[in-house]
Amino acid sequence: MVRALLVIDVQNDFTEGGALGVAGGARVAEGVAELLAHRRDAYDLVLASRDWHEADSDNGGHFSPVPDFVDSWPVHCVQGTAGAEYHPALDASTIDVHLTKGTGSPSYSAFEGVTDGGGAVADVLRGRRVDAVDVVGLATDHCVRASVLDALAAGFAVRVVTDLVAGVAPVSSEAALAEMTGAGAVLIDRAGLDAERDVDVDADAGSTVDPGADA
Repeated sequence: MVRALLVIDVQNDFTEGGALGVAGGARVAEGVAELLAHRRDAYDLVLASRDWHEADSDNGGHFSPVPDFVDSWPVHCVQGTAGAEYHPALDASTIDVHLTKGTGSPSYSAFEGVTDGGGAVADVLRGRRVDAVDVVGLATDHCVRASVLDALAAGFAVRVVTDLVAGVAPVSSEAALAEMTGAGAVLIDRAGLDAERDVDVDADAGSTVDPGADA
């Protein structure tokens, strides 16, 4: 199985102190950084998305001076601003493919984003023969949800790392997780990832052949 990690919108404006800060956002950023520091070799490809909105438009109604926090929002993640940058805990050098989305129009799913060269996310994954995706990031009940559902619809096996996501509200986040699992996503936490790695290491050790065994 060829597995990718998809990091959703771990940006300053979505963490504490940002324009749309999510409680636990900084914890997620730090946890994702730890995952990449210690388990980078578990992933054949790492992709990260960012909202990258235009400064001089309402981005298709996405920005509003009177937001409803469902379809319209306060100004956030404007390209070129500090709020649009990755959270400082996240080391950008660990990311293979950078994605931007929401430029001039509403956009939630990372699968609506494009690479620096304008490529589509699904094409990038298929081009690397990826068939499974682990998803982490912000926010559970919005961009994580949309990205997971699109990944499943595109035919990828998807896992959501539950202690590396955080949502806007508990009720909507629980509903989003239920919707994602109902669509076929698997929920796993970092302890589950570590246990999986231990099994892989043990299997590799058990397959080692003693070169002197037949001597």
